[in-house]
Amino acid sequence: MTTKVVRKIIKINEEKCTGCGLCIDSCAEGALALVDGKARLVKEKYCDGLAACLKECPEGALTIVEKEAEDFNEEAVKEHLQEKRARSAPAPCACPGAMVRELEKPQEIPAGANGARQIPLLTHWPVQLALVPPGAGFLNGTDVVLVADCVPFAYPNLHTDFLKDHSVLVACPKLDDAEAHLVKLREILRQGDIRSLTVVHMEVPCCSGLAYIARKAIAESGKKIPFDEITIGIKGNIKN
Repeated sequence: MTTKVVRKIIKINEEKCTGCGLCIDSCAEGALALVDGKARLVKEKYCDGLAACLKECPEGALTIVEKEAEDFNEEAVKEHLQEKRARSAPAPCACPGAMVRELEKPQEIPAGANGARQIPLLTHWPVQLALVPPGAGFLNGTDVVLVADCVPFAYPNLHTDFLKDHSVLVACPKLDDAEAHLVKLREILRQGDIRSLTVVHMEVPCCSGLAYIARKAIAESGKKIPFDEITIGIKGNIKN
């Protein structure tokens, strides 16, 4: 039978929570997770009640309350974190489509319905952050642009404005494993010769988590890498 004690523990206001994921990255115990687009407490025994996550929430959705709850269990936290790391490790049998490759110089493609001619500027594969190995050769000596999944649908000039002369990485800070993205990006920056990192994300609050991941990855990489952040409006305009 689980023993409960009166102690301090996190409380989440689901109405205020936008699912940005910033609190999840700040919880060293892994007590929080995104479930159905909202931050949720995984298990009471994982929360130490020290409130490190509070300062990261831009919406004020987190508070510390004192109530009867399962006691904090440090050993359970260690096991929980080990399981999380194991789940985020690359699968032993990777998809053939994830094979690293550099693409030939892009050629002009046929005109669209409006008569405009477009030139694809993607120079490498894969592009998903989860699939790109830290030592990928196409990242060395390049300026990297980290693009949120939804951006290409809202901003039609992505190739000409952001992919030209850049290596591209794609990720979603809300629906993907944010912790795994942080670890992967940190190792990419640590192992590679990255000239600069630019994050392009949507204006919705949850999407700003990608910039948070990027800044933290740069800090943890131990390198001084120039950083820029660009916000795209849902109507396709650049907000900053």
